[in-house]
Amino acid sequence: MGRAAARGSRLRGLLLGGVVVVVVVVLCGTAAAGGPGTAPLLCNVSLDSPAEERWLPVLRHFEPAFLRAAVARVIDETVPKWVHEVIQPIAAELESFMPQPFAGEIMGLCKALGISLGDGVLLNFAYESTAFCTSIVAQDEKGNIYHGRNLDYDFVDILSKITIDVQFIKSGQIAYQGTTFLGYVGLWTGQSPHKFTVSGDERAGGSWWENAIAAFLNRNYPVSWLVRDTLSRAEDFQSAVLRLAGIPIIAEVYYIVGGVSPKEGMVITRNRRGPADLWPLDPLSGAWFRVETNYDHWTTPPPFDDRRTPAMKALNATGQQNINFDTLFQ
Repeated sequence: MGRAAARGSRLRGLLLGGVVVVVVVVLCGTAAAGGPGTAPLLCNVSLDSPAEERWLPVLRHFEPAFLRAAVARVIDETVPKWVHEVIQPIAAELESFMPQPFAGEIMGLCKALGISLGDGVLLNFAYESTAFCTSIVAQDEKGNIYHGRNLDYDFVDILSKITIDVQFIKSGQIAYQGTTFLGYVGLWTGQSPHKFTVSGDERAGGSWWENAIAAFLNRNYPVSWLVRDTLSRAEDFQSAVLRLAGIPIIAEVYYIVGGVSPKEGMVITRNRRGPADLWPLDPLSGAWFRVETNYDHWTTPPPFDDRRTPAMKALNATGQQNINFDTLFQ
């Protein structure tokens, strides 16, 4: 099953603490329903509402029968059969393995859609296992930080219709925001206003499903849940890096973080238990950008999937003096 080549885009720019931090999100194979270049549906999710109810206003924008069929197909084509056999019998007890608010949100979505709790959890695992992406964090000559990424997924015919931008609202203010797929309560891309930005890229660790299920049953965080948890808790770039580097997770991953001050850019290479490597921006030594795909930066990517080299060539050709919102998107 190949990944579709269609492209859509979602662009955002924020003035954060006097420094322009721009997040450029390109959805590869997940163009919005209106066609390439059309922004995803913008939704509000109230963190002041009970977890079981907070996604219900978003669900009203979608046809339940389509969502149920989409869930069934993604699970059927992505999740190994043995995982069904492990998860479904203990579905009633899954809440004890999941931290809040994720447990409540998944339960509320499942109840509203008329699907089992086990399927709701499996759907979230399916998305966790297939995040093939490229992320870039860069600093221009004035010290402005730019953070860009794409999302590269299968199921373009489904995900093109359920890609959403979500503003998580607390006490009438945007607490944080991100881009996700309806039914998926984690975030691979997000920003906390006036604080920091985060993206996540999958890191191949071998035996993904076996290790992820074991770690989940040991109450480790799914990688996208830690992104969202960090967006809700961390007060600045440094504290975000510490949380993303140190909290146990179910799978290996790359976390890319951008801040609001010069030199605040970092690629965190994660093992399940902690950091394997921290790779910061170092503009004073000429390292004004970092590119992360799905391979360790100290290794050579395979020739059949070398997205790193073209990205680095394009950035070097652009130059630090010319990097901006438009050139990063190109």
